[in-house]
Amino acid sequence: MAAHLVHLQLLQGGDVQLCGHDCVAVQLKKSRSSNTAGEKHSRKQDIVLMEHIGSSYNGATKFGRMEGEGEYTFPTSTRYVGEMKDGMFHGKGVLYFPNGSKYESTWENGIAKQGTFTFADGLQYQEKDWNYCDGYDRRFYTERCNGLRPAGKSQITDLHPPRAIPDGCYDCGDGFYNPSTRVVTAYTGRFLRSADDQEHEWIVRTCRKAWDEVCGAEPEKSAAARCEENNVNF
Repeated sequence: MAAHLVHLQLLQGGDVQLCGHDCVAVQLKKSRSSNTAGEKHSRKQDIVLMEHIGSSYNGATKFGRMEGEGEYTFPTSTRYVGEMKDGMFHGKGVLYFPNGSKYESTWENGIAKQGTFTFADGLQYQEKDWNYCDGYDRRFYTERCNGLRPAGKSQITDLHPPRAIPDGCYDCGDGFYNPSTRVVTAYTGRFLRSADDQEHEWIVRTCRKAWDEVCGAEPEKSAAARCEENNVNF
C-alpha cells in the first residue's frame, strides 16, 4: 500500500510547485549548435545543460530560457515532458517518475493547477470518493485486477512477492528508508533524498518495516522450562 501512498503527500498538500521562476533557467549553457546573437528570437531545438543542479533540458529555447515544447530531466531521473514558458513549466505537461508513475497536469508559471496522478500499476488517484484500501475493501489494486490468492498465500503488498527490506529499514514505495540516517535510497541503491520531519513521521507510521522482533517459542527452552516460568502444573 505504501507504493500507492508515497506520492499522495505531495498531491494532497495543495498546489505542486516543482519549477519556480529561474530555478532551472538561471544556469543555462547552450551547446555549440546554439543560435548566434542575431538569431536569439528563433526557437531552435537545443540540448541545454543545467550547471550546478545536475539537471538537463532538451527542447526549444528563447533568450536562453526554456520556451515551447521540451523535456526537462531532474537529477533524480524524474522527467517533465510538455510545454514551457519563460524558463518554467507552463501549459500542458507530464511528470514521469522513475518508478513508472506519472502526474499529468496543467501548469501555470511552474505550479501544477489541475492534474491526475497514475501509479505504475495503472491505478489512478481520485481526490474525491477515494476507496482504495479503505475500511470496506482492503484488496490491493493487483488483487482487484487479478483476483485473490488462495488461503495461506495472501498478499501483504501490492507487489507479489513483496520486496525484501534491509534490516531496520522501511519500504516507502519508491525505495527503502533508513530512520537512523533519514535517507531514502532507491531499490537499485541510488540516493534519492533526505526525509524531513513530516515524511519521517509518515513513513514510520504507515509503511512496512523489516521484521525485527523475535516471536514464538524460544528454541533453547524446553516446554517444561517455559511452563515452570509461568507456574503451570501438569
